[in-house]
Amino acid sequence: MWLSKVFSALCVIAACAAQTPEDVVTDYAPTTPAYEPPVPVLQKGETSLDVFATEKVELNCSVPDSSDWTFSWFTASGGGKIDPGPNYSFSEDGSVLTVTAQNEADYYCEGRHKTRKVFTRRSNSLKLRVSDIPKPRVIPKPNFKPMYPGEKITFTCMLEKDSGWEFLWYHNSKLHGGSSKTLEITVSQMTSGTYHCKAQRGKGAVSTADSEAASLEVSEPPTPSLTLLTPWPDVFENEVVEFSCEVSDLDWTYSWYKNQQALQEDDVLSLDEDEGRLNISAVRRSDQGQYTCRAHLESRGVTSGPSNSTALTVYENLPKSAIQKDPAFDQMYIGETANFSCKVPVSSGWEYAWYKDEDQFPRYSKDISISLDSSDGGFYSCKAYRGEITKTDHSDRIPLTVLEIPTSVATPVTKWQDVFPTESVKFRCRVESDSGWKYTWYKDSKPLLAAEGLSFDSDGATLTIRSASAQHKGRYECKGNLQNRPVISRSSSQLALTVYDKKPSVTVRRDAEYTVMYPGESVSFTCHMDVMGNEPDWEYMWTKNGGRLAESKSNIHTLNLTGTTNSVSYQCAAKRGNTEVFTTDKSQPVVFQVRGKKPKPSITLQPDVDQLYIGESATFECNVDLLTEWNYYWLKDGKPLPATNNSFRIDAVSLSDSGTYECRAERNKTGFKTEHSNKRKLVISEIPVPSLRSVTRWLDVFRSESVTLGCGMELNSSVWTYEWYKDAEKVNDDKTVSFGSDRATLSIAVDSVSQSGNYSCSGKLKSGSARRSVSSKASPPLALQVYDDKPVVTLMQDPVHSFMYTDESVAFSCHVNVSSGWDYLLFKDGRAVASRNSHNISKVDAASAGSYQCQISRKMNKPFSIMSEAVKLQVKERPKASIVVLTGWAEAFSTDSLVLKCKVEESNVEWNYTWYKEEKEIELVTAERHFVTPQNDPDQSDYRCRGIRSGRPSYSKQSDSYATKNLLLRRRVLLSIAGIIFFGIIATFLGCIFFKVFRKPVEKDENPEDANLFLSMAQLKNMTDAPCPLADYITDASLNAPPKEEEENGTICSETTPLPISSQEENGVMGGEPDKEEKNGGLLSFQH
Repeated sequence: MWLSKVFSALCVIAACAAQTPEDVVTDYAPTTPAYEPPVPVLQKGETSLDVFATEKVELNCSVPDSSDWTFSWFTASGGGKIDPGPNYSFSEDGSVLTVTAQNEADYYCEGRHKTRKVFTRRSNSLKLRVSDIPKPRVIPKPNFKPMYPGEKITFTCMLEKDSGWEFLWYHNSKLHGGSSKTLEITVSQMTSGTYHCKAQRGKGAVSTADSEAASLEVSEPPTPSLTLLTPWPDVFENEVVEFSCEVSDLDWTYSWYKNQQALQEDDVLSLDEDEGRLNISAVRRSDQGQYTCRAHLESRGVTSGPSNSTALTVYENLPKSAIQKDPAFDQMYIGETANFSCKVPVSSGWEYAWYKDEDQFPRYSKDISISLDSSDGGFYSCKAYRGEITKTDHSDRIPLTVLEIPTSVATPVTKWQDVFPTESVKFRCRVESDSGWKYTWYKDSKPLLAAEGLSFDSDGATLTIRSASAQHKGRYECKGNLQNRPVISRSSSQLALTVYDKKPSVTVRRDAEYTVMYPGESVSFTCHMDVMGNEPDWEYMWTKNGGRLAESKSNIHTLNLTGTTNSVSYQCAAKRGNTEVFTTDKSQPVVFQVRGKKPKPSITLQPDVDQLYIGESATFECNVDLLTEWNYYWLKDGKPLPATNNSFRIDAVSLSDSGTYECRAERNKTGFKTEHSNKRKLVISEIPVPSLRSVTRWLDVFRSESVTLGCGMELNSSVWTYEWYKDAEKVNDDKTVSFGSDRATLSIAVDSVSQSGNYSCSGKLKSGSARRSVSSKASPPLALQVYDDKPVVTLMQDPVHSFMYTDESVAFSCHVNVSSGWDYLLFKDGRAVASRNSHNISKVDAASAGSYQCQISRKMNKPFSIMSEAVKLQVKERPKASIVVLTGWAEAFSTDSLVLKCKVEESNVEWNYTWYKEEKEIELVTAERHFVTPQNDPDQSDYRCRGIRSGRPSYSKQSDSYATKNLLLRRRVLLSIAGIIFFGIIATFLGCIFFKVFRKPVEKDENPEDANLFLSMAQLKNMTDAPCPLADYITDASLNAPPKEEEENGTICSETTPLPISSQEENGVMGGEPDKEEKNGGLLSFQH
């Protein structure tokens, strides 16, 4: 193409060169350049564009290098053109706009020429940002409360936007001076109070509100308080002394002074400057003096004044304690009070230690009183101490003997105390130490006085009753009183004197009053007298089954039972006295039975079953032939249970109650035990929860269908009956509901949507003869859904597109809006293609196109099927990529690289591309062009490409393979041949021109045809069979004229080189006259 363009140009140049100057006519029309409007420049004045309400801002509009303009102003936020007003003012030519800020806006300007009706373009815009006037905050630093005189504090006035402001400071609401953002103050009492600030700018045009006040509290440094922590101010050498120095605030350190001289630490004196403690671990005489302290706040350079003064006195020698006792008796009795006092002549703050027989006892006061006890006898001393190391020497020891309060002893002189009337009775009283005691007698706790028949000796020690009578009956006791001492002996034991008016009777008593006894048991008989009791002066006589046994001093007779079954009878009688024997009558006989065989109890359980469920009650009974006279013992798995009755009840059994139970009985008096009962095993189980299942295949049904549910226990289901519930309400028999055996199944004839709900069941144990009441929890529910209308079936396509491209994947799925248990068939164009609810096509092709439908069916009482609406699948062929070479023929000699271009046929959308070399993807190349160079492809491989994009189709088919091997070489050969032909044509053309100029003219009569040798362009156009004049001129052979070629721009006659001729040239060619000009200019004919 480019060769043809060059060749045409050369032809035109050659033709022009062959013309005479007179043949060329030029006509140039003058050209006026188009008007380009200028763009004005919008600039702000000195004020920032970030302003506050009511501030003024200047905006300047100008056209560079020109002052011949007036300007109009506009807001870009919809406000339109700006007119003068309260918030806007203009300069005379409108180049300066003064804005009183109210709202944010974007401003721009346009210019109009002062003399010409032309306008500028729109200027750049400037945004004016208007903020509310901020309120300042005062921040003190440091912010201590209180501050102390001499310290420095800096107040800062903080604003969110703080540029361009001038600050005013106020102290106690009075202007303080200063205009900077910060205010620094040296603290004194005069500077205390409140501080606030405000800011202004623009020479007061904008002013903020006053800030909140910040307070400055000023006070003198606190005076520390010095405290002597040691409880006493006068101490002894080597004692520990501790002072504390405190102020009310934290972070203070402390220094210490004695007699106004600063103290330094040494071996015994330690100073804790942070905690305010002075400790003298072993005080010396040199430590005596007046102590003070000062407090220091080092972080702020503050020192307090001196604290209060505390005096410390140090003694050199320790004193000795002195002990005193009151009363001074060496011997004292229990109950008396001994008073001791320990004294130290010097100092204070003593604590006291008391010692008895060198052992310390827990008394610590200076004076102690001891209410004496038997253990209080010994030697008493004391000493005083303070702290851990200061102790006085022991005092002298004082002895103390403590005697027990004696007990008076009353003894009968008469041999017995139960007498008959007229007998004589004598009692005696004494104390172990007779010295200084006198005695007092009491009868039935009342003092006795001498009377007729009753007398005492001189000190009251002996009481004599000469003739006993009923009035002397009672309980006698005595006491001793120590003269001149508040000591009274304990009362003697009482002596019971009984006076009877009749003969005593005896009774046989048994310790085990059982009517039946068993071998191995023992029984004790007591011969009881109703008047004398167990008196050692009596002798007892026993008889068994009428036979006399040996006499005994004891009134108790013990019998160990042996032998077989028999009956036994016992009696007794009593006597006393040696010279005059007194004998009672025989007692009534005591009779009982002896059985020869050891009993074995029986055990029963109610209910009489081996397995119970949690929550049931269980009652065990243990029975012996004789139901009374027994204690019962229960065992579970060989371990005793806390039950002693013959019945053992568990109100609500639990799993832990499982086990083997047995019992035995024991006599509570003799300890006789029966054999163990037989063992009874009890098994406790969790109440099972029934399992609910659907006998019908599905639980979402339609009217006229039936549903059957089954309920059952995992084990022993036959011993249970069942109850049914719908939404927690019991289901009863009706025309639509029926139950199976034991109500284990529930059949529902569906006729209404009201039968939808959650169905559950529970089990109830068959009671039988045991009358047990066991009910399980409800099973987990099953939901029954009843539909009134037939289901809707829908065939869905994924992805959803109006058409699919080949090789794409598509999936069809069949959906039913309700119920389950469906059978599916998928059809294409009426032919079944799948017997499931989905159909996938991994790669779509033309054969995949068609109409798809889905059919559902279910086996019910009345089987039915439903067909979905058809889904039409259209398939389009995926577009194909192709490769073209962009490297031109002319570039074959100037480059070693090829430019390949990939394009997708019949597609007008934008693509990215993937390139492949020898079937392998070229990474990181997605452009439509690919450059093949000797560096990246020295082997000149085969290439393919494919289009990719984000839309559909997402990729194209691969292009055909394009081989680049020797492509440049073939082009270079072809271009060389074309160049040779081209330059041959040029040489021929130049030869024609040469012969035209230098050929010898012939005579007119010899060449009559010369007048028509060169025709004008107009003549050539009108001629259809005209020969090429150049050929006629050169060869004179019309038969060799080149063929004519007709194109858009005219007719050209050349063998290889086209000569473009415009329509203007055609219309402007002058015919026949050599000197006449073309109307529109152009080439002239060769005619002379």
